[in-house]
Amino acid sequence: MFPMFVHTSSYVMCEIFRVSHFHKKRECLFPLKTPWNCSLKPAYVDANDMTEHRKLRFRSTGFNYHKASSQDMDKIESNVADEDCLQDLALSNSYETAMEALSSLITRQKRGSLSSVVDKFEKLDRMRLYLKILDLEEHIADLKIIHVAGTKGKGSTCAFCEGILRECGFRTGLFTSPHLIDVRERFRIDGLDISEDKFLLYFWDCWNRLKEQVTENLPMPPLFQFLTILAFKIFISEQVDVAVIEVGLGGMNDSTNVIKEPIVCGITSLGMDHTELLGNTLGQIASHKAGIFKPQIPAFTVPQLSEAMDVLQEKAHELTVPLKVVAPLDQKKLEGIKLSLSGDHQFSNAGLAVSLCECWLQRTGNWGKVFQNDNQEAHFPEAFLRGLVTARLSGRAQVIHDSSSRSLASGELIFYLDGAHSPESMEACAKWFSSAVQENKILPQLFSSPNDVRCMKEVMGNGYIQRETGSSEGSNKISKKILLFNCMEVRDPQVLLPQLVNTCGSSGTHFSKAIFVPSMSRYNKVTSGASAIPSDTSSRDLSWQFSLQRLWEKIKHGTVADSALDKSSKFDSTMNLPPREFLYEDASRCSPTDGNFACSAVISTLPLTIKWLRNCVRENPTLRVQVLVTGSLHLVGDVLKLLKR
Repeated sequence: MFPMFVHTSSYVMCEIFRVSHFHKKRECLFPLKTPWNCSLKPAYVDANDMTEHRKLRFRSTGFNYHKASSQDMDKIESNVADEDCLQDLALSNSYETAMEALSSLITRQKRGSLSSVVDKFEKLDRMRLYLKILDLEEHIADLKIIHVAGTKGKGSTCAFCEGILRECGFRTGLFTSPHLIDVRERFRIDGLDISEDKFLLYFWDCWNRLKEQVTENLPMPPLFQFLTILAFKIFISEQVDVAVIEVGLGGMNDSTNVIKEPIVCGITSLGMDHTELLGNTLGQIASHKAGIFKPQIPAFTVPQLSEAMDVLQEKAHELTVPLKVVAPLDQKKLEGIKLSLSGDHQFSNAGLAVSLCECWLQRTGNWGKVFQNDNQEAHFPEAFLRGLVTARLSGRAQVIHDSSSRSLASGELIFYLDGAHSPESMEACAKWFSSAVQENKILPQLFSSPNDVRCMKEVMGNGYIQRETGSSEGSNKISKKILLFNCMEVRDPQVLLPQLVNTCGSSGTHFSKAIFVPSMSRYNKVTSGASAIPSDTSSRDLSWQFSLQRLWEKIKHGTVADSALDKSSKFDSTMNLPPREFLYEDASRCSPTDGNFACSAVISTLPLTIKWLRNCVRENPTLRVQVLVTGSLHLVGDVLKLLKR
């Protein structure tokens, strides 16, 4: 049982409801900025409900609840009611406080470093203790979980699963990582990010109860463990019918692997990533991923290289797991429509999601209820089609037209965002980008109800799914393809950049320019969509970006660029931007020996880069600039944050 609040600029009061799990929630559209879900009104509210209501109201603003006299509580309740008009501001402040609290749980200062948490418990044992403190351990089995691991595509596969089962009429919960702009992206209920007020209620409830129980041997959980615990808390409290859980890292020792009996498990495409933690061979990595297999629980995977497949099959045999290999989704089943997530590699993820959902429906006894007269083999359910075309996942093969450049006197500025950061994902990104810049993409309209249309308009309005619709004027514009790139230092750009250039080149796609820029976000800080953008760049170290530029020029021009770039790197570019002509001129004019680096530039900050691109496009109405943002999900998230402001 939980309270439902509506916080708006108008004075709208909601009550606390006790609702049977079998009641379906109805959408209530208020004449306000945001639609909210409200439960059906019950016949009564008891004293225990009011006590719990009071507890949660205090916890939503970060305070512990303590017992008090009835008279004192009446005074406090009266004060809370008097302050309803300030609830938006209070929630906002509490949300930033929650972000600071989350940041305190970060135990590694950068990717690849070791956690500072050292205690006598193993990680999964510690997770179980936390869940026991919160009275969640025995309830996890009720979630009817789809558990998905893999190197690439696991987020997309989870998004497809969520979309399919939501369109089948089930209340869905989706836990993915990382988030790009706001931590609430990790927790979706019925296809939408959890609201700020619900997030705060569940966050402070978990935070305060764990804080009361911490000891020297059991400190507060590190960030991802806490977020995983919070996901279980949210999904159990929200009484979802299905929880789709994406593994964070690996599988065997991942925080999500406290799941004892999922309904079904999935393994997406495997490759070389996180080698510092999972091993230097594909077999070692596959062994970690197969760690989510549970005895006799069905599992599905996509075609893998033999080194990985042998390990998966061996692990499945040990646990008597029925493991099936799923082929990519046959495009004929889509009946001419397009997947909402772009790229040929998504057919593999979609095929896996379809099999996982079919198995989930069968094992939970729901297939016959949902599709009473359908022949599973002969007919592809329409609900599955709707799920595949409405699933969303930010920062993966996402196209956004910059709204600031949409005028008759301006050129076009289009961002193609994909957080690829491994050799395999970079190849998929390059193929997608090459295809996307040559075609106009139109999102198909396939909805089951007017409410679906409203939800999709909201999703599109939030910038999650945007597509080119084509323009007769666009064919006359001069196109410039720009790479906006950064990657973490634990990645190998000597593999990533050549993979990108060669794959794009094989499709006839060539970059006019490359811009290297540091990300805004920091590994040791959790921020929200409303957090301030860092403005102090005076001490920004750009040595990594200059090394990326040096590698790019070497790819383009060979060793002749090395000596010239060594001199150029000494030039202080932190206070300078490239001239506008840099964007307009042809790359053939690039001559490293003359110090003319027309192929690349280092810019000190991302906000300056976006502003510079916008100014260039505004001044040249004949220009279409197509910017591929890749190499890091942090960079992609930062660009999305800037474009939304």
